[in-house]
Amino acid sequence: MKLAFSPCPNDTFVFHAWVHGLIPGAPDVDVTFADVDVTNTAALAGEFDVVKVSYAALPWLRDKYRLLTAGGALGHGCGPLVLTRDHRDPADLAGATVAVPGERTTAYLLFRLWSQGFAPGDIKVVPFDQIMPGVAAGRFDAGLVIHEARFTYRDHGLTMLADLGEWWEAETGHPIPLGAILAKRELDHEAVTGWIRASVEHAWRDPSASAEYVAAHAQEMSPEVTRQHIELYVNEFTADLGAAGHAAIDTLLTRAAAAGLVPAE
Repeated sequence: MKLAFSPCPNDTFVFHAWVHGLIPGAPDVDVTFADVDVTNTAALAGEFDVVKVSYAALPWLRDKYRLLTAGGALGHGCGPLVLTRDHRDPADLAGATVAVPGERTTAYLLFRLWSQGFAPGDIKVVPFDQIMPGVAAGRFDAGLVIHEARFTYRDHGLTMLADLGEWWEAETGHPIPLGAILAKRELDHEAVTGWIRASVEHAWRDPSASAEYVAAHAQEMSPEVTRQHIELYVNEFTADLGAAGHAAIDTLLTRAAAAGLVPAE
């Protein structure tokens, strides 16, 4: 089975047990590690059986995939950040050059919803690990960051202009939908969900079992940042989206469709 997810600590933590044959009944997997902007595009061609994508990409993928209720990233206090080199007013972004991690990322969708009153100028799609250095060097006026950048942006001498997660939660009362796990429509979705949920539960029972695997793919993160990353992005919604998770997703995509930013369901 072809499985694709990011090398970020939350994903390697979640999928470690399945990848390493520790889940009874789960098939062997051929793993591809890729940033979410890459998987968003690859999923359009149906390249993977099970794949981690942005919730913002879901409207373009429903013909080939179904959303699973386990393994994804959704939560509180975990949203993308808008960073600049100095303090400024959000309205100053009108006409500015902003680096974003992908056109169909949830981060960029949240940014577009948030910034509707002061449309930025030039949007540059940049690999997420190059955004903070680019803002610090003055190549971009602002950067939209995700993942562990929440914990490390001060190390680059940057200032947080806005926390789009805080904005979203205050605006809607819902948790923040970030990364979705999809499976091809022809698969047994109940079985795949069960394997992923079992992998999550295995990781929680024995966090040390995945430590070497997580560290090997953590892109030179410190152990402390790795720990914070997992604690923030692997939570109760990772085991089961539940009613609150589904409501958050529906709200995001309904608002985005009403604004003409994604196709209507």
